[in-house]
Amino acid sequence: MDALDLARWQFGITTVYHFFFVPLTLGLSLLVAVMETLYVRTDNPVYKRMTQFWGRLFLINFAMGVATGIVQEFQFGMNWSEYSRFVGDIFGAPLAIEALLAFFLESTFLGIWIFGWEKLGKRLHCVVMWLVVLGSNISAFWILVANSFMQEPGGFVIRNGRAEMTDFSALLTNPNLWVQFPHVIMGGLATAAFFILGISAFNLLRKKDDASRDFYLKSAQIGLIAGIIGSVLVAMTGHTQAQHMVATQPMKMAAAEALWNNEDPASFSIFTIGNEKNRDDVFAIRIPDLLSVLSYNQFGGQVKGINDLQAEYVAKYGPGDYVPPVWITYWSFRGMVGAGVLMIVLALYGLFLLWKGKLADRRRYLILLPFAIALPYIANTAGWIMTEIGRQPWVVQGLMKTEAGVSTTVGTGAVLISLIVFTLLYGVLAVADVVLMLKFSKVPTEPTLAGGEDDAKLLVSAY
Repeated sequence: MDALDLARWQFGITTVYHFFFVPLTLGLSLLVAVMETLYVRTDNPVYKRMTQFWGRLFLINFAMGVATGIVQEFQFGMNWSEYSRFVGDIFGAPLAIEALLAFFLESTFLGIWIFGWEKLGKRLHCVVMWLVVLGSNISAFWILVANSFMQEPGGFVIRNGRAEMTDFSALLTNPNLWVQFPHVIMGGLATAAFFILGISAFNLLRKKDDASRDFYLKSAQIGLIAGIIGSVLVAMTGHTQAQHMVATQPMKMAAAEALWNNEDPASFSIFTIGNEKNRDDVFAIRIPDLLSVLSYNQFGGQVKGINDLQAEYVAKYGPGDYVPPVWITYWSFRGMVGAGVLMIVLALYGLFLLWKGKLADRRRYLILLPFAIALPYIANTAGWIMTEIGRQPWVVQGLMKTEAGVSTTVGTGAVLISLIVFTLLYGVLAVADVVLMLKFSKVPTEPTLAGGEDDAKLLVSAY
């Protein structure tokens, strides 16, 4: 492999690993704030223990997210220096705001929350946690402002071979941002919900005393409500995002559906084995007209196919291959949707059991839930793989190809060594994260957790 391939693998591995922690940070911060709000309103000590118990797991996840996110900045400046030179005038603003405003807001108030249990009134302490939630979501917003420019550029001019910002408001009103941001936030809520559900189910299977059952049943109740809200809204916002994709990135949608030629009305693929070289089907099961219905909310409507778009892009951009890896785009889309459907089914069934008062007694269902923790991670990862791979060969849609963004000075050997080092380091961090999560997901629930210095020590140990 050359430096380009290695740089792509390195950025892919480190970004996917980092994004394991981002959705849980977004969703779990919100649910911990909800738990603390319930404690403030009811003065029920169970909710305080819940806040501290799930708050500790949040701290571990937050620390891992920070540690793995720093690497992304270095890669922009080194492996992808030509890309950074091209978009730096635009990327610099949202990334600087994210670091200087959102991240500092989040981390500062998280520190106050950690040390403030015995020093702040409980209402003020709860407000601090809500400010952590605000910081987390603002941070995600600014990152998505930058990413949305890659998907749908706007508010710029090209001068001296660089994209220079002319309209900051165009970044904030980018249509892609406002279909992507809600989808990411709801994905975070679903991730946190199934994280809480899985750990609660695991402990319900282990613990028999009434205090523990009450603690984990209340946690599971919050997880189930958040799970159905998050998973349903993920599907709804994802549908809106896909419709926007049909209009702005038709090649990505064509690859996600293995749609080789224009169709009106267009059929939806249930299962397709395609020949990417010849760009046609080997075997396919398709539902007539359904893709047009999903794309336009009506029967009929043309959805452009890969072959027609390739010819269109050659005429517009010049000779080249403008087709992304169809196999990866197609199956990552189905992995995302399939995991999302399973999440909705599991959450609905869990709510039914909760309503019947049988949740704690359905052992088979409880056994499934710890494994279901993986579902939102599969959906989140598959969704981002589709989003980024499906945009290829562009690193910035219609403006810069990926091959033009790689550094011209960082050699193959340097990229290979850093790829190996980062992969091994992230493997060690993965083991540490799992060990810490397992350790602190089994702590007794009866005593009130100390918070303060103990949580600070936990945060240091996570780093």
